[in-house]
Amino acid sequence: MIRLSDLGQVYIVCGKTDLRKGIDGLATLVKEQFELDPFSGKVFLFCGGSKDRFKALYWDGQGFWLLYKRFVNGKLNWPRK
Repeated sequence: MIRLSDLGQVYIVCGKTDLRKGIDGLATLVKEQFELDPFSGKVFLFCGGSKDRFKALYWDGQGFWLLYKRFVNGKLNWPRK
């Protein structure tokens, strides 16, 4: 099991994110909308509209990790804007 908190600081992107975005789209969102550095080694969490799945974006110094999780039962209680 991957514990995202073990990777360092975690940012939760409030509200709904279009999860069709890949690494480049999510990194651009982090940089332009939130004025944060996607290459900082921080974890950025994004949730889709149905709240039963999320993506995590993480730079490990050599490349990006894009993790995708879909819950079979239940939904996330995701913060709004």
